[in-house]
Amino acid sequence: MDKPLKNPPPYPIASVDHALRAATILQMEGGATVSQVAERLGVARSTAHRLLAMLVYRDFAVQDEDHVYRAGPVLELAAHSQSLVSRLRAAALPHLRRVVDLLDETTNLIVRAGDTARFIASVECRQALRVGSREGMVFPAHRTTAGLLLLAGLTEEELAEVYASDRYRDRPAERPDLARLRAELGRLRRNGFAVNQERSERGLVAVGVPVRDGQGTAVAGLSVSMPSVRYDARRLQALVAALDTAAQALERDLAERP
Repeated sequence: MDKPLKNPPPYPIASVDHALRAATILQMEGGATVSQVAERLGVARSTAHRLLAMLVYRDFAVQDEDHVYRAGPVLELAAHSQSLVSRLRAAALPHLRRVVDLLDETTNLIVRAGDTARFIASVECRQALRVGSREGMVFPAHRTTAGLLLLAGLTEEELAEVYASDRYRDRPAERPDLARLRAELGRLRRNGFAVNQERSERGLVAVGVPVRDGQGTAVAGLSVSMPSVRYDARRLQALVAALDTAAQALERDLAERP
């Protein structure tokens, strides 16, 4: 039996969520000013300043001489400005925003690390009922649209290594059925896109396509997420076409960057 779906808590604490998202921004992007954090979180500058001051106090952040906040010693994966994740995110954001302008649904960029998928960028749409930002969140790869697409790019041996039984000795219920997973990945390779209907979160549908490097290897997934009540299967072809266009434009941008 797989791990239960990830659902937001019934009584979310906004200040905690803001602090965690601020820490994620610093970790993945290398640094940000008070104004930038305030804009990203949708809070006042004074609120952002207090959040960052607390992160500094707890060593989750440091402030340099230019008043830029960066990841502190507690964040083990503090991102360098030229890291793959940072470059991917910087290149992808304009394309994510264009997809949001076109489809008016929240759009995401996801990478895979082992058997998990991590959202490294998320641009929310403007609709009142919408999927919120998933930036910084981590899900089992086989439960997300982009995670499945990235798993589909692995060889049989690589997939077996990712889901080797000894890796799940202490959590056997989280290991997917490999026969079923292989069959699903085969279908995804043929289709070139994936659809996730309430697989990672209740009430959410996502459609995604891969983003490839110059050698044709999938390095990330580009997805659009929406409330399930708004998903119409008759729009699937249009959704995939918009994502494919954005993914191809992102691939060209990545090819031009050193």
